[in-house]
Amino acid sequence: MSDDLTPEENLPATSGLPAQQPVFTSKAGMWSRGAGDTSGYGGLRRDLSMPGRTEPPFDDASDAVHGRALELLSEELGGARFLFDRGELTIYVPREHLATVARTFRDDAFLRFEVCVSVSGVHYPNEKGAELHSVYHLLSYTHNRRVRLEVTCPEEDPHIPSVVATYPMADYHERETWDMFGIIFDDHPSLTRILMPDDWKGHPQRKDYPLGGVDVEYKGAKVPAPDNRRTYS
Repeated sequence: MSDDLTPEENLPATSGLPAQQPVFTSKAGMWSRGAGDTSGYGGLRRDLSMPGRTEPPFDDASDAVHGRALELLSEELGGARFLFDRGELTIYVPREHLATVARTFRDDAFLRFEVCVSVSGVHYPNEKGAELHSVYHLLSYTHNRRVRLEVTCPEEDPHIPSVVATYPMADYHERETWDMFGIIFDDHPSLTRILMPDDWKGHPQRKDYPLGGVDVEYKGAKVPAPDNRRTYS
């Protein structure tokens, strides 16, 4: 399947995002929908849209979060990109302001996002200057609503501030994101491997990571590593 991205429109270079923000991707192969041939060998192609930017009004809960966030963090979020899609609000935060934004979202009585549910990584190798993304899902028990913060950084400078001081439960999540994607969370108390062995080289969930592995023996049979298996192409 192809991961080539085609820029659809030019967006302002805010929040660490490149000026050319890809909003469409074309995929070829067996996962095309709406066609009879599911084998993928018929040259099927499917265009997938990626929303770029949205402006309020959203819905009541997201409008409230959007307005309060801009009121409290006008300097930090003044040029930030807001995206409302499928009932979810995503705020693209400049990485240098992440720690301040996270603490305000936790401590302000109107926002009160007490929990960071997860921290995850994404790798977009074609987004020059913003190849690595870190996504934070925040939950407010008090107000029963959610928001998502997203931060980008380039592969050449993969540093993002840690939010462990604000959300201690993000400790293992940041370790896994570093382990899999190579994002360095500055000021993390112990940024070490959590899934891979300590001496492992590279970060396996990056899209440019080579397909490899080790041969495995199971009940007398030897299963070759993916890069050593027979090819039919």
